[in-house]
Amino acid sequence: MVLMFACGTIETTNDSKYSEANTPTIDESLNIEEGQSYTEAQDLVDYLEMYGELPPNFITKKEARELGWDAKEGNLWQVAPDASIGGDYFGNYEELLPEDDQREYYEADVDYEGGHRNAKRLIYSNDGLYFYTEDHYESFEEMKPGGD
Repeated sequence: MVLMFACGTIETTNDSKYSEANTPTIDESLNIEEGQSYTEAQDLVDYLEMYGELPPNFITKKEARELGWDAKEGNLWQVAPDASIGGDYFGNYEELLPEDDQREYYEADVDYEGGHRNAKRLIYSNDGLYFYTEDHYESFEEMKPGGD
């Protein structure tokens, strides 16, 4: 490989410290710990990418209802302290997100702080796509692991 700089040409080899073997992977470069609670969108993306599941503070709507949650009452933290809703199927019925025959989408609340749920959601797929919505599915922003 040849790199050009203002003062001349520098030749490099493929055995630099940035070779593929030395490139940090997502789990080495981020401060995301397995088994910890996370609610911010980027943290959720990184956790899903690293561990293949939502953090342990997430429960599905069905699990929450079994504990006594009533969405109209906004009582999630009364029945499941510090929990957030996530892991339920997201239909993508408006087809605003990329479609594929084998792709399934799921959703998770973002920045939940107790009481009634807000409009922020992370939509994630079984094949590694991540989308954030802050307006309850009206628009989406694609997210990447590591914040790229």
